[in-house]
Amino acid sequence: MADPQPAPSPPQRTAARGFGLTTLVALAAGTLCAVAGTRAAVEVDADGQAAAMVTAGTGQGDALTMPLVTSLALVALAAWGVLLVTRRVVRRCAAVLALLASLGLVAAALVALGDLRATVEDALAQVGATGGASVTGWYLAAVAGGVVLAVAAGLAVWRVPGWPEMGSRYDSPTGEERPAPTEPESALDLWKAMDEGHDPTDRTAP
Repeated sequence: MADPQPAPSPPQRTAARGFGLTTLVALAAGTLCAVAGTRAAVEVDADGQAAAMVTAGTGQGDALTMPLVTSLALVALAAWGVLLVTRRVVRRCAAVLALLASLGLVAAALVALGDLRATVEDALAQVGATGGASVTGWYLAAVAGGVVLAVAAGLAVWRVPGWPEMGSRYDSPTGEERPAPTEPESALDLWKAMDEGHDPTDRTAP
């Protein structure tokens, strides 16, 4: 009968809860940013006909999205995936990569706002209309999600050495699986095998 595993100490339970909560928040924020980057970040503030003409001229709103935000969100999510299954130096590097991607995401969203507003204003000028561009809920979601993602990644860089590691207790010192030791057969086992018609000296038999 296997010896029962010792119960985790209070600090270990706290670290495990912090790790799980931070990971869930980061994955949710990263997914939100990835989706928000594919939606229109600004909308045209003009009369209906002019707004329709500008939207059509920008490819049904595709030019008003933030693809770089989506790309950086996917990089951050991939880094969190690596963080979940690695240990030590590689794990810390994954946390740093997630932080850099998250900060880049927020910066990309802030820079994109000015570019998108300029795109809308130029399109309105071409059709001889006045107006501007206002941010959408998707843009606000991308910025908020990016900030949350950056905070979670920063926390990971700081706390990752104390977080639980996946599967470390099952690794052998050499990284190779060791075969289970075989117990010697007793004389009683040998007699039972012979009585059942098996050759106990035949090691090829199942």
